[in-house]
Amino acid sequence: MAAPGASTTPEAALALVSALAHDSLEGRSTGEPGSVKAATIIAREMSRAGLEPAGDSGYLQRIPVAIGTRVVNDREVRVPLLAASFAALDSIANAKRRPAYNVIGRLRGADSALAREHVLIGAHYDHVGIRTPIEGDSIYNGADDDASGAAAVLEIAGLLARGARPRRTIVFAAWTGEEVGGLGARWYIDHPVLPLGEVVANLEIEMIGRPDSLAGGRGKAWLAGYERSTMGTIFATAGLPIRPDKRPSQNFFQRSDNYPFAQRGIVAHTLSSFNLHADYHRPSDEAERIDARHLAAVINVAAQAVRLLADGEKPVWKPGGRPAAPARVTRP
Repeated sequence: MAAPGASTTPEAALALVSALAHDSLEGRSTGEPGSVKAATIIAREMSRAGLEPAGDSGYLQRIPVAIGTRVVNDREVRVPLLAASFAALDSIANAKRRPAYNVIGRLRGADSALAREHVLIGAHYDHVGIRTPIEGDSIYNGADDDASGAAAVLEIAGLLARGARPRRTIVFAAWTGEEVGGLGARWYIDHPVLPLGEVVANLEIEMIGRPDSLAGGRGKAWLAGYERSTMGTIFATAGLPIRPDKRPSQNFFQRSDNYPFAQRGIVAHTLSSFNLHADYHRPSDEAERIDARHLAAVINVAAQAVRLLADGEKPVWKPGGRPAAPARVTRP
């Protein structure tokens, strides 16, 4: 378990969100300097939390990304694209290449019979960068989406690392590229730091900075795809305030980094409290609009949820709950 009485505070949680959502990071667009700054902050915090580096360059996992074009709303726009390999990236003009990283740390399990199994806890740290100004502000800070989730991953890592070691290993990941097609998670699936066949569960944390009345308000969250597996039941049996997603028409289960893992058979869900607030993908998604008490409360609940996954029974898909495998995609 975590250290007796261990919990994060509103001040600590908000400080991490504020650092990642600061104007100087320019909205953390994948492949841009602000995203690299964010990766550096996250790596530093993983070190402070006591995690082992698990990337290919310390905590960083390099990703071959180049700028390409895509048609959006009948117009061509520049977007980061995932190359098939670093060798393929070498064939692309240097001016189009961009630095991109997942940030990954590991907390080794203590049970010799279970330590080869692992739980994957993740959140994306990228956002949409600098865009058309709204009321004079062009920096889309992404405090709730998803600096709140990245802060949660870091705080949970610190809480669990300071207590008794979990039975299973836990891999903590901060993904880049979720906003542009899940580039970071897709690269990781093809280049995992530990075998995907040994992942017993994946929990992504997405937009937990504000309460959701449909989840029950402050300190409560919901699980996307709750009905698809036994993960939600495991949490409910333990008395955790994690409810089913009350907005199934929004397709949240398919809209976060859990989905590509679920498509490969891993029981994978997203924990959130997004209440469809009007600041979504706008410059007004600022740190000062985060409810710090709610954020800290959900992080503490999520830490208990992660402990259950690391120490207890494996969640399994319910009949019909596992999504179909993905179609094969050829990358440039």
